Amino acid sequence: MPDLFADIPVPPLAEALRPKVLDEVIGQSHLLGEGKPLRLAFQSGQAHSMILWGPPGVGKTTLARLSAQAFAGEFIALSAVFAGVKDIRAAMEQAEHYQSLGRRTILFVDEIHRFNKAQQDALLPYVESGRVTLIGATTENPSFEVNAALLSRAQVYVLQSLTDAELRQLLTRARDQVLSHLQFDEAAIDTLIGYADGDARRCLNLLEQCHVAAGAAGVTRLDAGFMENALTLNSRRFDRGGDGFYDQISALHKSVRGSNPDAALYWLTRMLDGGADPHYLSRRLVRMAWEDIGLADPRALQIANEAAMAYERLGSPEGELALAQAVIYLAIAAKSNAGYTAYKAARAFVKQDKSREVPRHLRNAPTRLMKDLGHGQAYRYPHDEPHGYAAGETYLPDGMAEPHWYRPAPRGLEIKIAEKVARLKQLDEEARRRRPAGDSDPLDGEPFSHE
Repeated sequence: MPDLFADIPVPPLAEALRPKVLDEVIGQSHLLGEGKPLRLAFQSGQAHSMILWGPPGVGKTTLARLSAQAFAGEFIALSAVFAGVKDIRAAMEQAEHYQSLGRRTILFVDEIHRFNKAQQDALLPYVESGRVTLIGATTENPSFEVNAALLSRAQVYVLQSLTDAELRQLLTRARDQVLSHLQFDEAAIDTLIGYADGDARRCLNLLEQCHVAAGAAGVTRLDAGFMENALTLNSRRFDRGGDGFYDQISALHKSVRGSNPDAALYWLTRMLDGGADPHYLSRRLVRMAWEDIGLADPRALQIANEAAMAYERLGSPEGELALAQAVIYLAIAAKSNAGYTAYKAARAFVKQDKSREVPRHLRNAPTRLMKDLGHGQAYRYPHDEPHGYAAGETYLPDGMAEPHWYRPAPRGLEIKIAEKVARLKQLDEEARRRRPAGDSDPLDGEPFSHE
């Protein structure tokens, strides 16, 4: 007779080693250490709804399962990827049955950010009434992905990627308990930890992959070379649409603004390595050139644009070198946000100001009627004036004071620009002093002064 049980599937290593008690959990010491919030909550036995927010493989599901044990409750798990309102209602009926028996229900919703508003709203009355204690797990920022009403009824706990030391501790446990017949060089362990990238599940899956490869090769001692050949090199963890993505682009931008070329190059490389779209990165470089460098070094914009065009022509990986060199240049260039600040101030003013008329001397006069109405009359052509500048002329609407939005920074080319602006203002003041008495001056503001 054949053995009907010979092909019972063996659970993956990550599942087999899932902690059974809180003290077996590796990592998250900021939440699980002595006197820390989650440990105190588990020790008290007082259940409360919570959202566990963190990257993959840091223990969100494990903590949810352990909560049922700590809070002495029944555990119902839903995956927001597959579940709908019908599944939620079925879970609530089951929870109502447990409640009638005097038992508490822990409802775990994995990937809760995948629930739409209606599905999240369906949970509200049951969480509010206490029929279930909700534990949601998400890799996305709950502030954006979880309804405010639901979020207000749950405590958010932020979980962190495992450190190299914690991953090493995890590997030691796995080898001691399951794979004691294998020996690893230190370099092999370092390689495995590097590939794991802070993800405990990935770390154990890679270890399992090494175990299979070692069995096929008939070896028991693994070095770095074996690991490089045996492991499937997955791209590093990179969230193309969530907080991880925007945190890294923020770090890149701030490194450029902070004039640190090495840091800027690091974050650019991290994003390229993680799969960020180089076209998006090239657009961001152009934005940095305008926002943080501006007229202090106009070459920065030229270099950023040329790098974007070079990438369009060459593609990856050759075109990435152009982006890298642009990042280095932007980081070391003189910095000024004077143009950016001036534009924002002008935009804010126009948004709240009335619609002012164009002064007659500045109006277009393509027809005889417009000329008869005075359009363009008394306009002074700067090229016919001394210094190529119509000193004392005004170009703002009548009655509008000089706003002084653009104030050149004392860096790079803007030092020269500031000198030019100051000289032109001096010419304006001299022209106004020479103006005959009785002539009106439509400018009400103070003369420009460079700070």
